[in-house]
Amino acid sequence: MTIRRLPPEAVNRIAAGEVIERPAAAVKELVENALDAGAARIGVRIERGGLGLISVEDDGAGILREELPLAVERHATSKLTASASGDVDLLNIHTMGFRGEALPSIGAVARLSITSRARGADDAWTLDIEGGAMHAARPAAWAGGSAHGTRVDVRDLFFATPARLKFMKSERAEMMAVSDVVKRLAMARPDVAFSLEHDGRVTLRYAAESDPENEGRRARLAAILGADFAPNCIALDQTRAEVRLSGFAGLPTFHRGTREHQHLFVNGRPVKDKLIVGAVRAAYQDLLARDRHPVAALFLDLSSGDVDVNVHPAKTEVRFRDAALVRGLIVGALSHALAGAGHRASTTTAATMFNAARPHYAPQPMLRVWGAAEQAVAPGDFIMPSGRVERDPAAAGNGFAFGVSPADLESAIAAGVAHDPEDARYFPLGAARAQIHETYIVAQTEDGIVIVDQHAAHERIVYERIKQMLADGGVRRQALLIPEVVELDPSEAEALGARAEELAQLGLVIEPFGAGAILVRETPVLLGHIDAAGLLKDLIDDIAELGEAHALKERLEEVCSSMACRGSVRAGRRLTADEMNALLRQMEATPFSGQCNHGRPTYVELKLADIEKLFGRR
Repeated sequence: MTIRRLPPEAVNRIAAGEVIERPAAAVKELVENALDAGAARIGVRIERGGLGLISVEDDGAGILREELPLAVERHATSKLTASASGDVDLLNIHTMGFRGEALPSIGAVARLSITSRARGADDAWTLDIEGGAMHAARPAAWAGGSAHGTRVDVRDLFFATPARLKFMKSERAEMMAVSDVVKRLAMARPDVAFSLEHDGRVTLRYAAESDPENEGRRARLAAILGADFAPNCIALDQTRAEVRLSGFAGLPTFHRGTREHQHLFVNGRPVKDKLIVGAVRAAYQDLLARDRHPVAALFLDLSSGDVDVNVHPAKTEVRFRDAALVRGLIVGALSHALAGAGHRASTTTAATMFNAARPHYAPQPMLRVWGAAEQAVAPGDFIMPSGRVERDPAAAGNGFAFGVSPADLESAIAAGVAHDPEDARYFPLGAARAQIHETYIVAQTEDGIVIVDQHAAHERIVYERIKQMLADGGVRRQALLIPEVVELDPSEAEALGARAEELAQLGLVIEPFGAGAILVRETPVLLGHIDAAGLLKDLIDDIAELGEAHALKERLEEVCSSMACRGSVRAGRRLTADEMNALLRQMEATPFSGQCNHGRPTYVELKLADIEKLFGRR
């Protein structure tokens, strides 16, 4: 077969297939260009989900007239500089885009128009490209909201490659993908104002924040992730060996069903990196159920020489020079922050309860029945739920229904105040006041009430104690009478062997046994008799998916959780006031006591102001 060069048009269309696979990808590239140009305001306008029109306007530095044709040439960029010898450093990148593929790729498959007025220039110029054919630059009117900037209009995306249109989703799905891209970029740059307009309607608008590092970032994240995120997140800011991790992580009880609500950024670039995802999972591993995922927005900042962002055309994947350092920083920072949160639980649990708690009014026919019966009911009578009226002899003559005399009432009040009422002021979870259905503890706080699931709360306390005992004494191991040989793929066996020391700390002792085989010598006592081959295959899957071996940790935690469940206070057990208050104090002193071992909340806090609203008092 004869080898020949492809024509430039075909090369650009191939590149478009790699970089611009849908309208959202085009929006991402154009907005990143605007950010690199120093824009403080970026407006995105789309029609028909981006297939009809994509317009991105910014107030950045703009493009000079003589550089407009160069901007749409393949691999022409202002973001990389060559040394005197002509070498280009691809590992020292400080911009969002740098490959020089976006504009020529878009121009090869769409009708592209670039209108720009460079900073300090008197006139604006427009350059048009249609299906890869470039026209001469011409003067244009600049109607932007600033003295300089650039507007890129992309019309009829993929008109030059009709086959690709068959793979596009619905207009609504494409619009949602564009919205997600704008949101992620807006999270990374709270100092920049963003807006998104779809078919003439503004769907997103974020003002620039004056404090992008602290409260400004929290406000931008709350605007994107929802108002519930701000009160249910923990701030992070830790540095290790010149690698900084900042951002916000949600409380364990503030979780979602997918990982789509985990937003990860490296040097301001949105990424989807399995190492970071695995580190987040490791930090939350015994705080959430397996099918639940935390909400988080994490920002990693490190030297550009310590991270390679040039491993994927869409720049969504990265490679770290010291992956172990990055993972250790993420796990350590998250674990420390979550432990510092103590017994905090998500405020959304209370909101869910109040949404379900609606005043119920009796229908008019029932009110008429009660009104007629009211005249025949004596002061000591009690109307049963069935409608039957019963006479309460103990209440006769004293004005109290339900058989409670004034003396009984005074005794009940006196018995209820077994502890100092001021306790409610000094403790976060207040003082116990009652037990309901031998399952739930009701405590009074300074400004509300707390309802505690006694079994779930004590289960977390016992679980944390078991974990601490294991940490102090190590995981006990049992030697197999006959070591088990597990046959694996040679690459899988090598990957497991590289983690032999880590697994030994968890009680699993393995060693290589020739090519493609692992010898299991010892297993954790807690797991009893296990299927060694099945466990090793689970570990291999974890390493392939997340880069870490989680399966063994999770099995140990499941056993510890089961032990804690069996050894904790059961629902249905009546507790004394002292026992209830002791449980509350233990919760306050135990990390992660706001949720049980399965990620469910152990208590719900109701503020007095909300209760008063429920009953129409305010």
